[in-house]
Amino acid sequence: MSRPTVLQVGRFPPRFNERLQRDYQLVRLWEQKDFLSERGADIDIVVTSARYGCSAEQLAQMPNLKAICSFGVGYDSIAVDEAKARGIVISTTPDVLNECVADTAIGLVIDTARQFAASDRHVRQGKWLNGQYPLTRKVSGKKLGIVGFGRIGKDIAKRATGFDMEIRYHKRREDPDSGYRFEADLKALATWADFLVLACPGGAATHHLIDAEILAALGANGILVNIARGTVVDEQALVAALQAGTLGGAGLDVFEDEPRVPEALFGMPNVVLLPHVGSATEETRLAMENLVFDNLDAFIERGELITPL
Repeated sequence: MSRPTVLQVGRFPPRFNERLQRDYQLVRLWEQKDFLSERGADIDIVVTSARYGCSAEQLAQMPNLKAICSFGVGYDSIAVDEAKARGIVISTTPDVLNECVADTAIGLVIDTARQFAASDRHVRQGKWLNGQYPLTRKVSGKKLGIVGFGRIGKDIAKRATGFDMEIRYHKRREDPDSGYRFEADLKALATWADFLVLACPGGAATHHLIDAEILAALGANGILVNIARGTVVDEQALVAALQAGTLGGAGLDVFEDEPRVPEALFGMPNVVLLPHVGSATEETRLAMENLVFDNLDAFIERGELITPL
């Protein structure tokens, strides 16, 4: 296609921003806030991320939009149905972030159970002088339930086998080739598990999938780990369960209203809070950036995407 106009919805790291500015005919939406209402018809391609998305309202202002290239694997912030209805193709950046996100999940399992972050604060605050840190919970040999069993879920399972963990998973359909036991009933999985790790997509289908009933089933000795989307968990129910002691702990990389996190969680030693850094390593973010640009170039040159949704 002839030199297209690319809309960058939100800010990315400097290296990514500079490459977009250098190589493409670019409009930065935050610098021209009225651009869509005035010249939305000029836009051919949108570059966005799971954080910024592309709403139905924005799509309606871009009648000539042909493709959306998104940084990350989440797409619940993109109006997918509206885009597909108009023949707008969408790409994400799958696979290249699987390992780091799976590493993060296992890290949260270990840190929440063994309370390493809280133990570190214990030392830094001089509290070790007053006594030993309380006993925590073992990880190896425990029961791990995984909600969502795509590429990331399978990588989490692979890592957990190194800790001799028994693994079961829940998703919409059984994967007969997985090698792990399928549990069709989410509540039953939570009741069985010592650790429940969320690795499912966000969006309407999984909104508050983990509610008060599931948290109660996981129980006072159970630990919830979320590296999926904040909307998958009823955050108010989670806070209430932790405050009441009916849930054993939580390791969270994502939240319902990021970057705002419930302050009630801040002082809990059995809760580990990360600022959505599951894929945030130099190596993985570079691979994600390159895949966005590969998709952009493939669409401009051949009208196709390398990793279509």
